[in-house]
Amino acid sequence: MKKALITGANKSIGFETARQLLQQGYYVYLGSRSIEKGKLAIEKLKNEGLTKAELIQLDVNDSASVEAARIELGKKTDVLDVLINNAGINGGMPQEALNASIEQLQNVFNTNLYGVVRVTQAFIDLLQKSEQPRIVNVSSSGCSLTLHSDPTWKYYDHKSAVYAPSKAALNMYTIALAYELKDSNFKVNAVCPGFVATDFNGHRGTGTIQEARTRIAKYATIGKDGPTGKFFSEEYNPETGECPW
Repeated sequence: MKKALITGANKSIGFETARQLLQQGYYVYLGSRSIEKGKLAIEKLKNEGLTKAELIQLDVNDSASVEAARIELGKKTDVLDVLINNAGINGGMPQEALNASIEQLQNVFNTNLYGVVRVTQAFIDLLQKSEQPRIVNVSSSGCSLTLHSDPTWKYYDHKSAVYAPSKAALNMYTIALAYELKDSNFKVNAVCPGFVATDFNGHRGTGTIQEARTRIAKYATIGKDGPTGKFFSEEYNPETGECPW
């Protein structure tokens, strides 16, 4: 049975992705900063008959928490097949280039970039023991430099000087990570779940959470001939799924 760890999995897209992987036969570790919310999420899944789920307390902002989570997971398994770096924050609005504070930028980068680095580096040894390890970094088409430079793009006027830079940096980290692992069986990709109405964005959106989870799960479970080092947004490009950087 393949095993997956999802950060920020106690609610929303992370939780729904956990549900889908469980339905596909994976054993899923739900990373949750809050023990209480994590326990409620596990209970909900088990009430649905999805019993192959366990809670791992994990705050991606805290190196000590990440290290403790690695120790805890190491007691439960010696191999990890999938890591989904889902935990993220938007940093609040407004996000104007001339008014965004350094503190605001630091807080968002600490979660959206540094958090991914902390978790990936901490759990890479378990992933390396998998025959077909997969890493999905949850990104956003809203961080595409190409799209944001195109006045004809439908979201051209929706600039953010905090959240988008954090995800653009995450994309570059994804490229670097995929390159370092290119001579292995790893598949490492950045995936945009789409513009989905959740509490993350004030419940505004055009896509469904079911679509979002399916997109993430797709790249978490790709076969040996699947892509690596790519950026996907099936909302932006329904045909190939690939999104410009």
